[in-house]
Amino acid sequence: MRPQPAAIGFLRHDVSGEQQQWDEAQIQHLARRLGYDLCRTLILGPDTDRPLVRVRTMVSRTEADAIIIPNLDHFGGRIPDEIVRIADVITVSPENTYARWAIPPVE
Repeated sequence: MRPQPAAIGFLRHDVSGEQQQWDEAQIQHLARRLGYDLCRTLILGPDTDRPLVRVRTMVSRTEADAIIIPNLDHFGGRIPDEIVRIADVITVSPENTYARWAIPPVE
């Protein structure tokens, strides 16, 4: 068991643009402030094949509890259901946590 929960960062370089280094630093800062071990930051572009599969694979490989992103634009404006099922998603700006369900909701 890890001494602290694990997280990965995720951003799209086309969304960050010239602020990419700033976005990476903000992800690192927020992870540290919230007590996460930031295992890796995954940086993808608009032409990346199957980006959500890559994110899910990275979460699985690192056994991450959370994914930290600069803002919702990096996931196209909303958090994909398939991502929030496997890990909490935390946005830097505005700071918000989209928590996975510990118990599936009653339908």
